[in-house]
Amino acid sequence: MTKALALIPAALLALGACSNPEKTARHLIDPPTAGIQVPNRLGSAVLKDVVLPQYASDQEVAFQTADGAVRSNPDNVWADSPNRAFTTVLARAITDVSGATVIGEPWPLAEPPRREVEVRVERALAQANGIYRLSGRYFVADSAGGGANHARSFDISVPMAAQSPAATAAAQSQAIAVLAQQIATLSGPGSTIATSAPSASDPFALPPLF
Repeated sequence: MTKALALIPAALLALGACSNPEKTARHLIDPPTAGIQVPNRLGSAVLKDVVLPQYASDQEVAFQTADGAVRSNPDNVWADSPNRAFTTVLARAITDVSGATVIGEPWPLAEPPRREVEVRVERALAQANGIYRLSGRYFVADSAGGGANHARSFDISVPMAAQSPAATAAAQSQAIAVLAQQIATLSGPGSTIATSAPSASDPFALPPLF
């Protein structure tokens, strides 16, 4: 019995060493610094929870290795839920760059939003070639009668300063800034689908892109 009890402190010390929180680096997705200012074309809009690929929505920071595999390390994790952080930062970035009132769901205000924005990310990855790539599609729907609906692709590449989780976080912040500008201006290099004619009486009407 005495010998068994003597082993308990040693076991606890070993467990503490394995779970040392200082060995885990938690990385923030910092809000991008507002650069250029663009006209307010959205008015008020709710941003639905951004849909990320599975590897990008996991808590560990993912990266691609030379063999093409996507890997991660439990010593480097995101400080917040990636989906929540991406949605919050993108909504703030669209607001800052355009002056529109863009808020992540659920919508907290009594007056409903005029627009609904949805972003579906297909790739959000620090690639093996030193480029952070953010690609997918975004959708803007007008809740008012006679409003316009837009769907557009985006494909954003940001050179990384290094191959590290911190560089990944910084590059992702820059990519979100670019995406925010594209959504705010209904632009980008990707293909566009526009349906329905905007209402002429709406001061924030979305003009057809064709």
